[in-house]
Amino acid sequence: MESGDTRGPTGLYFILNGSKRGLRKQLTILGSTGSIGKQALEVVRNHPERFGVEVLTAQNSCDKLIEQAIEFQPNAVVIGNPDCYPRLRDGLSKHPIKVFAGEDAISQIVDMEGVDIILNALVGYAGMIPTYTAVSAGKIVALANKESLVIAGELIIAEALKTQAGIIPVDSEHSAVFQCLVGEDSKSVEKIYLTASGGPFRGKSRSMLEQSGIQDALNHPNWSMGDKITIDSATMMNKGLEVIEAHWLFGLAPEQIDVIVHPQSVIHSMVQFTDGSIKAQLGVPDMRLPILYAFGFPDRIPADIPRLDFSIYPNLTFEQPDYELFPNLPLAYQALKAAGNAPCVLNAANEVAVHAFLNKRLPFLGIAAVVEKCLELIPHMLKPGLKDYISTHHQTTEKANQIISEQLWKS
Repeated sequence: MESGDTRGPTGLYFILNGSKRGLRKQLTILGSTGSIGKQALEVVRNHPERFGVEVLTAQNSCDKLIEQAIEFQPNAVVIGNPDCYPRLRDGLSKHPIKVFAGEDAISQIVDMEGVDIILNALVGYAGMIPTYTAVSAGKIVALANKESLVIAGELIIAEALKTQAGIIPVDSEHSAVFQCLVGEDSKSVEKIYLTASGGPFRGKSRSMLEQSGIQDALNHPNWSMGDKITIDSATMMNKGLEVIEAHWLFGLAPEQIDVIVHPQSVIHSMVQFTDGSIKAQLGVPDMRLPILYAFGFPDRIPADIPRLDFSIYPNLTFEQPDYELFPNLPLAYQALKAAGNAPCVLNAANEVAVHAFLNKRLPFLGIAAVVEKCLELIPHMLKPGLKDYISTHHQTTEKANQIISEQLWKS
């Protein structure tokens, strides 16, 4: 492929430098000490001839960040919590690595020159500003932070189109759709199917969910993820957020995005075309696969990752989600159709509710109740700007905490 601009299947621009195809790429990894960040560094470790690390960031995990920085020798590291700065600085004093601290530094570091791809593996609202800053600078973003597009998808996609930035999805479901769309005309897409494992509570009764505790909810059958994402999977909010993200990534209407429960987690998503044919992307449930695909795009890089053994999966099954038992999924569709700042409200309320559940301040079924209450109470804004999204997030956070502390979610 020649150097220049190439339209990707989502309609966004992917800036493909011909001199980089097949050669080494420099990476910025936001959230390098989290689950996705650590798996990304494993990909780098296994492919040192293809990838190098320019920047690593973490919020509080100072010792782990020091360990990673010593191994990968990035140009710079950033710790979000300023209180950790002295320890990080002293831990790297013998190495030629620049050390920064603070939330603003994390957002600003994405504009650093010499970086080919920025992996946003931050969790929740914290990832939105860095994504917006990166696309404003015309960077290629490997996006694992689905909340960026959930909160401010309209704003971020418009900015990416303006600057010709690239967004390559890392979530396994969106990566699967992306891979199915490569080489296809976007006008030929009829609908997509986002697959869901069903989480730890698939097939359970409401009475069982009423008695479920933290460890029950964290016991995911197929995937190893951080606590927040695992709880979102248990409530099916994770799939709701993915529906909203898919709307912005692939330019599809809500009715063109279906969720189907696929307990084996072998088919990661499917695309149905206007001629009735369906493409599916299959593979073992291993996040290193979509990470490697995003880093290597448009190349496929050989990898020593387990292959799918069909003898282990003699039956691939599908079922409809239980919308009554998992109301977060219809709430996400409701927020998407309302548009404006409604998805931002959905996300902020969910972040507070999940945190409260993990700290034993809210029962499992209270998570969806808090989200629903916030969607009712927070004023709707149809055309928000960046400051409006930030304001909505903080307003919703405050309201959700009030609802939890006063137990208003029960009314």
